[in-house]
Amino acid sequence: MNTFAYDGAALVGRQLRRVRNSPGLAVLSQLMPVNMLLFFGYVFGSALAMPGPEYRSFLVPGLLVATAAGGVMTGMFQAAQDSHRGVMDRFRTMPVSRAAVPLGQAVADLVVTAVGTVPLLLVGLAVGWRVEGSAAGALGAVGLLLLFRFACTTVGIFLGLLTRSEEAAGQLGASTFVLPLLSNAYIPTGNLPGWLRTLAEWNPISAVTTALRDLFGDATVPAGAAWPVAHPVAGSLAWSGVLVAVFLPLAVRGYGRR
Repeated sequence: MNTFAYDGAALVGRQLRRVRNSPGLAVLSQLMPVNMLLFFGYVFGSALAMPGPEYRSFLVPGLLVATAAGGVMTGMFQAAQDSHRGVMDRFRTMPVSRAAVPLGQAVADLVVTAVGTVPLLLVGLAVGWRVEGSAAGALGAVGLLLLFRFACTTVGIFLGLLTRSEEAAGQLGASTFVLPLLSNAYIPTGNLPGWLRTLAEWNPISAVTTALRDLFGDATVPAGAAWPVAHPVAGSLAWSGVLVAVFLPLAVRGYGRR
């Protein structure tokens, strides 16, 4: 266990140094959700029935979750890059715990995400978003957000080890941009056609987004929704738990396989 902890800490440090050595990429990845908040909040918001400030309060939790879901793309690209460039093969020749490699990447990504969420929250406050709920609820919302990010990163690491190609990971990762569009992150799902509403409400992003809106006190849980959205906290925990339980062992197995 001590060896696992030591290996894990060393690999977390490696990933954090990787981010430090590419500050431009880190800054750009954090600016994207801020730009989307300003664009969606002021351009799309004017075309919806919600008034501007009300829509921006609705939008901020959705953007937080959409950014967390980007862990699929980030985890996929980094794992594919290490695999393609022979870093994973080098790790396999060393006495390093198999589980420490994917876990180190996922934990380091979690640290970067926690820090990178601050600018989006500050811009959200500047454009009118407020935490209307309790402090405990807000802390619970942040905890759910980070848990979902960790789950999405494990999915991405597995897919990156599966593709073993930076080009394929980049193409596949770009396609994940559509996932928040098929959810309630940006718009309410109540007026969608029946089949599309069902698809959107069973999207894990919808459950986590609804949970954040409820815990932050920004919006109530919609009536008549599918189970994950009608019980958003339980649905978020269930989705995150399933993703971690399925994809983390697969990522560890994928790393161990040459």
